[in-house]
Amino acid sequence: MAQPKYTTHHGMVDILPEEVRKWQFLENLIREEAEKFNFEEIRTPIMEQTELIVRGLGQMTDIVSKEIFTFSRGDDNYVLRPELTAPVVRAFVEHRLDQRGGSQKLYYIGPMFRAERPQKGRQRQFHQFGVEIMGSSDAVADVEVIAFMIHICNKLGITNTTLKLNSIGDPESREVYKQALKAHLKPDYDKLSDVSKKRYEKNPLRILDSKEEEDRPFIETAPVITNYLSEKSVSHYNKVKDYLGDLGISFTEDPYLVRGMDYYTETAFELISPDLGAQDALAGGGRYDLLVEEIGGLPTPAVGFAAGMERLFIACEELGIELGDGKKVDVYIVTLGDAARKWGLAQLSKFRDKGISATMDYMGRSMKAQMKDANRENARFAIIVGDNELNEGKFTFRDMKESKEEALSFEEIMEIIQM
Repeated sequence: MAQPKYTTHHGMVDILPEEVRKWQFLENLIREEAEKFNFEEIRTPIMEQTELIVRGLGQMTDIVSKEIFTFSRGDDNYVLRPELTAPVVRAFVEHRLDQRGGSQKLYYIGPMFRAERPQKGRQRQFHQFGVEIMGSSDAVADVEVIAFMIHICNKLGITNTTLKLNSIGDPESREVYKQALKAHLKPDYDKLSDVSKKRYEKNPLRILDSKEEEDRPFIETAPVITNYLSEKSVSHYNKVKDYLGDLGISFTEDPYLVRGMDYYTETAFELISPDLGAQDALAGGGRYDLLVEEIGGLPTPAVGFAAGMERLFIACEELGIELGDGKKVDVYIVTLGDAARKWGLAQLSKFRDKGISATMDYMGRSMKAQMKDANRENARFAIIVGDNELNEGKFTFRDMKESKEEALSFEEIMEIIQM
């Protein structure tokens, strides 16, 4: 067998026809449920200005320091989007969506790109969906976002999940906590990982998000950020927890949960599932009240989450959840001879105009081969047409599910199929 001359880039995969149906199922589910929650879809380009992503995510994040695809054309610097919150905020500011009135409830679905080592559930091109509520500082918005995230998982049948919750406070609270955290880490600075040493001065909170083993002992004994929250932040966090309780949404508080982007403030959360293995995060997000202003807009509170679609598929696979129906067609026209092929081709549009999926053989194969193909296509009905059938105006109509057949006119066949 000849080897292919061209293949996909490392860490990027083709989604083949047999896989597309589950993607369509999930995408349709997200859109249907988002409409019920009154979210509107927004679509942004897959390329953004490099400065937007760097400013939005922070210089010291793993994404910016190690994982973005960047390129230049002339004096312009571009990046393939590694996430969608910053691009959505850019669109919000650029198009003055705040002038539409009220809070803006937006959702998105699309591909992201990160130049990291490919692994299960995370390729270099991967897909996320998420929501953003922009313009509301109320804890109700935080809970609405969390509720939608869990709602989608429940709709899929992924119920074996844990919601991890924390507050990283307002800027004033975080500044006080940063000093306490640095004081805790300073005696053991030389024992920290190289990555954490870089973060120590510029963003020590990111050390809490470290996955390096040498950092674990110092993270586990670090001061707890919720002990440093301002009265305002404590009030907001308590309201989030109360509202979650009112909705019957259970959670586990994780005082070291800070998420991976610099733009988060106040509420931070993550939904994890043991069905994903060591990399157990299904989705996550939080509040980012400073990002809109950072990108050039008016001060605007906001909250959102993102979920990895490939990771949802892994969880469904582990749980034995089938997404979407298998391929099937309503009618397969089996043609014997040129006149029958011409007739069959003309009838396809009649079926399709009635909302009936229909196909036929395009290779001039034998009747046996065509019937085999009809089975492969999971056809509900087959119509067998040859010169005799055309002359008599009666066609062999086969119910593939019941393995029964009879001679009927085209009008009778159409009536049965439409029942």
